[in-house]
Amino acid sequence: MAHEKARVLIVGTGGVGTMSAYALEQGGKAEVTAVMRSNYDAVAKHGIDIDSIQYGNDIRGWRPTQIRKNVPDVAAEGLAPFDFVLVTTKNIPDVSPTVADIIEPAVTPNKTAIILSQNGLNIETGVVARFPTNPIISSVSYVGATEKSPGKILHDDPDVQKIGPFTNPNISDKVAEDAAKRYIAVYNPHGKLDVSFDADVRRVRWRKLVYNASFNPVATVLRMDTPRMRMSRHVIDDLVRPIILEIIAAATACGVTGFPEKLEESVIRADPVDTEFKPSMCQDVEKGNLLEVENIVGEPLREGEARGVPMPTLRAIYGLLKGLQLKAKESKGLWEPKFTEDNPYQ
Repeated sequence: MAHEKARVLIVGTGGVGTMSAYALEQGGKAEVTAVMRSNYDAVAKHGIDIDSIQYGNDIRGWRPTQIRKNVPDVAAEGLAPFDFVLVTTKNIPDVSPTVADIIEPAVTPNKTAIILSQNGLNIETGVVARFPTNPIISSVSYVGATEKSPGKILHDDPDVQKIGPFTNPNISDKVAEDAAKRYIAVYNPHGKLDVSFDADVRRVRWRKLVYNASFNPVATVLRMDTPRMRMSRHVIDDLVRPIILEIIAAATACGVTGFPEKLEESVIRADPVDTEFKPSMCQDVEKGNLLEVENIVGEPLREGEARGVPMPTLRAIYGLLKGLQLKAKESKGLWEPKFTEDNPYQ
């Protein structure tokens, strides 16, 4: 008798979410319900076109098992529980609704495992608090996938993920690890993808921050691609390299070790120089989108400074990013420019 497929809900079906949906369905062990917003109408009518470095450039009109405009309410709709809820949205905790607010209707206590495939540090805190009986899983993804227009996906970097359990004081380590390994077995059943288990979630996340907290915010403030940053020399010497060293020092102070020697040199040279590549946060600021300021920059800054690590360069960049975030909030009606009673500068 064939085993029943895992029920997976994906929240955030842009480039990364779509490629996750495609991988899950191609593996044959999952049926995916994909939540789509701005791209729903286009996908409902025409399906999804994918040009992929891994799966080929002729994928046309593809659809996951089900698409929805909104997160389903499992209890109210009488649906079977989801085995996994995969979150691939931007993580912006300084704006409501939070991730926990968004996914709550789809999460069944003691049943649904929640995978956070998002950047940054301490992203699990609010989710663990809201769902104390559910395993919370970390996926640090290095996939390159962009939705060029609604339902049109360019997948130009292979699907690489490091997956492991976040700490949840209400769930045993074994239960959390088993949930993470079960998700990998569903996502990568044939071992064709570079998707692997790594129990040291904090180390993996700090390691990605070495790039994300340096190149991403500096590119955002300057509106500059990474090859030009390197060509200038001073942007690297005055901003990027100091932030990289501050992040490594903060990680070390938090007990995170095992980074390779001269990590900063490999990170500085990570991007190809024959492109005009701009990191995702820079792309967001140019589109007028809200920025992932807190988890990518604010959290490592707070973690380091709390342990006495001097982080002057990251502190300055954080202040600039918060200003850009405020401008984006104002443009979207999320912040009103007025003095509050406790403001000393009025």
